Amino acid sequence: MTSTASQPRSYQGIALVSPVSLGYSKASEHSASWYIGSVLREMLALSAIDKQEVDGLAISSFSLAPDSVSFLTQHFDMTLRWLEQLPFGGASGVLALRRAARAVQAGDADIIACIGGDTARKGSFAELVADFSSFSNSASYPYGSGGPNTAFALITQQYMQRYGATREDFGLIAVSQRYNASHFEGALLGDKPLDMAAYLSARSICTPLHLYDCVMPCAGGEGFLLMSERRARELELPFVSVLAADERHNAFPRDAMQLRGGWPLFSEHLYRSAGLSPQDIDLLQTYDDYPVICMLQLEGLGFCEPGQAASFVRSTELTFDGGGLPHNTSGGQLSVGQAGAAAGYLGIVETIRQLTGTAQNNQVTDARTGMVSGYGMINYDRGLCSAAAILSRGEY
Repeated sequence: MTSTASQPRSYQGIALVSPVSLGYSKASEHSASWYIGSVLREMLALSAIDKQEVDGLAISSFSLAPDSVSFLTQHFDMTLRWLEQLPFGGASGVLALRRAARAVQAGDADIIACIGGDTARKGSFAELVADFSSFSNSASYPYGSGGPNTAFALITQQYMQRYGATREDFGLIAVSQRYNASHFEGALLGDKPLDMAAYLSARSICTPLHLYDCVMPCAGGEGFLLMSERRARELELPFVSVLAADERHNAFPRDAMQLRGGWPLFSEHLYRSAGLSPQDIDLLQTYDDYPVICMLQLEGLGFCEPGQAASFVRSTELTFDGGGLPHNTSGGQLSVGQAGAAAGYLGIVETIRQLTGTAQNNQVTDARTGMVSGYGMINYDRGLCSAAAILSRGEY
């Protein structure tokens, strides 16, 4: 399905550099601004760029309040000419990329730091969920909903009933990602092996979801710098180019149950703009708060037909070194952890590492192209934001 809306202009000339993942922990005494500032510090050190050269910030955080991105300019002692605050959950990273790229192309900024960061303390996730949206407050919680686990249990159950997927199929995603995480030192669960037997025997959370179907809330930060390719070459920084990117919000609102996001509305144009097909993608990072959502992205982005993702994961090796389709190569949220809004940047940051050859022991051999998909803002029954980008190794 192709949208009839006007298609966006090219992202030619835009470079992504200096990927940073920082400070993942199950709980933290630090603030969200500490995580965001620490990611910024590490990106500047990695790029050898002076802080005063950065003239734009794109920030995503659920726990930054009562501060906003404008307050961060004073906290960080920066004078900026471009700001953006992106409260879009798992779609935030791709949306930050798109908006920052347009700002640089328009001359509104030269170097923009795109950062997602959140803290975690005892009870903070429950507090976030308890007042996440007015829709949830009025149409879900009064009837005993248990938050996102309930919504995704319904989506998972419906997907299983309609398409014949099994728990073992979802387990193939979780187990392969844990293997990837065991080669990435930043993953909180990377030192905890997971096989299919352990996945299947894990305690029930909300039928049909079990423990390893659910992300672990945590603290952490992710970020990258965005600038022109010309500037990246002048600074002699390894970079990634943006071949295509797009987004949709509240796609298919008449679907009684969400079994597709907005990706089918723009995926054909995405590949056409990049001059590629799904078979040309060397690695894929999907937003993985629950395995079923990975399946919806595999289908919506054209890696398989609707309803065929279970068959796809049965026949395709998903590990970084398996020779199939490397998927969530650092372990994804299911093994790295869900650091609030930082989770929306995790896939982009990992893809920059992969395509610049700076990944850890999870490096995909000769990776040249990568796709990153985002999904976020879970209202009482569905995620509202869908986004994706195709990236390639920068050429000097």
